[in-house]
Amino acid sequence: MKERTILAMLAVLGMLLAANLLRSAPAVANGQVAEAGPVQAVLRARLIELVDEKGQTRAQLKVEPDGAAVFRMRDARGTIRVKLGASEDGSGLLLLDHETEPAIHLLARNRGTTLTLSEKGKEKRVIMP
Repeated sequence: MKERTILAMLAVLGMLLAANLLRSAPAVANGQVAEAGPVQAVLRARLIELVDEKGQTRAQLKVEPDGAAVFRMRDARGTIRVKLGASEDGSGLLLLDHETEPAIHLLARNRGTTLTLSEKGKEKRVIMP
């Protein structure tokens, strides 16, 4: 075969391989996935982490050693800003302010339910039914 024919065949083969790779890989454009893969009926794990494009953990769902299930959400710096938990004693929601101080703390436990509102420089307010 002539060198020109071989080069043309290699170019066509390369384009076919590239087209196949692009077709089979998940297409990402503007931060969106073009097609989702198959959906699993059940996902079992002891820890699930959501990470941002830099690989930093932004949200975490795990079972703690004491058996409590806890969901934590973090800001871009990795600071926990939201915590939601469930245990045998009940459940709780904690929203942290810009200084990571508890701003809203809601507890629903077997000893009772409380809503605590806090703001720096102001008196803490506890609401009980």
